Amino acid sequence: MKYLSIILLIFLAGQRGFAQSHKEQIASFRQNYKDDFLKDPRSPLKQEDLQYLRFYDADSTYRVTAKAELLTNQSPFVIPAFDGTAKQYVRYALLSFTLRDKPMQLTIYKSIALSQNPAFSNYLFLPFTDATNGTTTYGGGRYIDLTTRDIKNGSIVIDFNKAYNPYCAFASGYSCPKPPDENRIDLAVEAGEKNFGKGH
Repeated sequence: MKYLSIILLIFLAGQRGFAQSHKEQIASFRQNYKDDFLKDPRSPLKQEDLQYLRFYDADSTYRVTAKAELLTNQSPFVIPAFDGTAKQYVRYALLSFTLRDKPMQLTIYKSIALSQNPAFSNYLFLPFTDATNGTTTYGGGRYIDLTTRDIKNGSIVIDFNKAYNPYCAFASGYSCPKPPDENRIDLAVEAGEKNFGKGH
């Protein structure tokens, strides 16, 4: 019994250590996210607006490992934006995973325009909608940024704690792609960024 107790304590300590490190990782991610608004000359937010950014508490259960099936011979297609414009993307991979005990699938996309820029050639775009949109989160859905390097041995980690709002959630006049219908999650993803706390 003594040895079992020691093993249990070690396991619980490891779990607490992971939870803490994940919480710190998300805190760092969110600080960088805020800092980026001040670096971007086209940013919809100024220093005084950052206090109105809202987030769910970091929750490691929303960090999942997905099977990534790379898609080949995909034709470019158009994703419309909220301002009436549109941009070309290609379906890059189909992601299969379990979230809240439910099997899910999302498609990850590659921007045709960005792929021609060496600085963003590895960028992958994961837009999605879920049952929180229009209540606790932005009605137009949220985004997660990934890269081709994040896919390793046929799998990829998706951390919904890193889901963020498009610029359109903060101000008008921006071209923000609408998440395709195939990327609708039929449950409430209570992770990542919430509604902006200041009207526009």
